Amino acid sequence: MLSKGICADVQMVRFSKKTYLLVFLFLFLFAFSIGFRPLLAVSEEECKQKQGENVDAGIACWESLLGEVGERKVTLQSEIVRFNTSIALTVARISQTTVQIGELEKEIASLGGKIVKLDVSLDQVSEILIKRVAETYKKGKIDPLALFFSSEDFTEFLSRYKYLRVMQLHDRNLMVQMETVRTNYVDQKTAKEEKQEELEIAQKKLESQKVLLAQQKGDRERLLEITRNDEKRFQDLLSKARAELIAIKGILAGRGKEVEIGSASEGQKIASMISGSSCNSSGTHLHFMVTQGSDTRSPFEYLSGGISAENCSGSSCGSSDGDAFNPGGSWGWPINSPIKFNQGYGHTWAIQHTWVGRIYDFHNGIDIVSGSLDVKAVRAGVLYQGVYEGDYCSLSYVRINHDDSDLDTYYLHVNY
Repeated sequence: MLSKGICADVQMVRFSKKTYLLVFLFLFLFAFSIGFRPLLAVSEEECKQKQGENVDAGIACWESLLGEVGERKVTLQSEIVRFNTSIALTVARISQTTVQIGELEKEIASLGGKIVKLDVSLDQVSEILIKRVAETYKKGKIDPLALFFSSEDFTEFLSRYKYLRVMQLHDRNLMVQMETVRTNYVDQKTAKEEKQEELEIAQKKLESQKVLLAQQKGDRERLLEITRNDEKRFQDLLSKARAELIAIKGILAGRGKEVEIGSASEGQKIASMISGSSCNSSGTHLHFMVTQGSDTRSPFEYLSGGISAENCSGSSCGSSDGDAFNPGGSWGWPINSPIKFNQGYGHTWAIQHTWVGRIYDFHNGIDIVSGSLDVKAVRAGVLYQGVYEGDYCSLSYVRINHDDSDLDTYYLHVNY
């Protein structure tokens, strides 16, 4: 039986273990709540070291690190790390391609030297063979019996006969040698042509990798410029984009609260764009969508061409890397021209190169703005005013069910 003192000591030990467990659990939950993540399996320093030892190993390391970084909580710092890792991976691939180009150039130079030597050998063998053929032609075919009677004795006959046999064998070997040289010449020339094609492919690959590197560096600088290197500002941009995505999905799923207003004619003003930023928009713009049943369609299938527009959907306004602006329909436009085109339909430049790609991977409408806030019906139909009330904020919109088709158009970020 234990004494009271020993029992008290045991209880104190038990209590201490429970306390340590509770403290550890509290610290873990606190760390998780502020964005705690496990340490990365590999570090930038490890990847740099591996790349210094072996380019292929370095590339594999950067790819692994990029995959891990992409799974972490989205913060401004994690995005910068992701850009830095992508840039380092591209630099490693450029190094790999440069080495490949150097090796191909050496092989091509070596093959070129071999071809020159074979060409000379082929010329020499051909010249000797031509002379032998000419000489044989002049002498004609020698009859062994005539050779016997023209010899002074049997010893001379054997000597002359052996000489002729040697010359015949020499001519035959000369023919074989010429065929071998010719075959080698063709093989080396084919190998050089194949290596030349590989070199051209590698050079094009290198150019595209250099373009990608410039884009990645530009994307990183634009992120820092837009966020002003401020985590709070970055999280605000993400929150607005998430809220907009949730609202748009809710509206398309029929969860918006709508009121039928009546008929609207083509070109009639039906709303006004919200000026400035709102709870689910970072600035003035109209998000315009076309739907057929539950599916969205590209608005450019229906909007008419020939309108004055500035394409600002790429790295800068007027740049050649932006989304395609190719309207080819007959509808009027929902806003007045000239139009500023900010984002296209589908897998856009913004998704590929900016933070919005961390929120969605497909843009289901187009984002446009103009000097006027007026929003107009693109075709006649029944007008509905709607609002989607989300947890974060509400998104106001109008919808038109068109008279002449099974299409609907949506106009988002508006007042009515």
